Amino acid sequence: MYDTLAIHLPGSVRQMLNRTSEEMSRDLRLYAALMLFRLGKLSSGAAAEMCGIPRPMFLDLCAEYDIPVSQMTVEDLRRELADE
Repeated sequence: MYDTLAIHLPGSVRQMLNRTSEEMSRDLRLYAALMLFRLGKLSSGAAAEMCGIPRPMFLDLCAEYDIPVSQMTVEDLRRELADE
């Protein structure tokens, strides 16, 4: 099941970005999913589903936008490696 949301944007924004309505809709879903994932509000799988793309493709986009796909810090990794 999908929900439909209406976003009111000035037409000038779409024109400045040189995007069709369909392209803007796709872009905004992607950017929202990336941000929600970055904030820890969505898993990568849920964010990928929100965008309508496969999870590996979503993870590639995270790399492209410099969004870490792991919340593990360097210290966490050191501790984990020391425990082995």
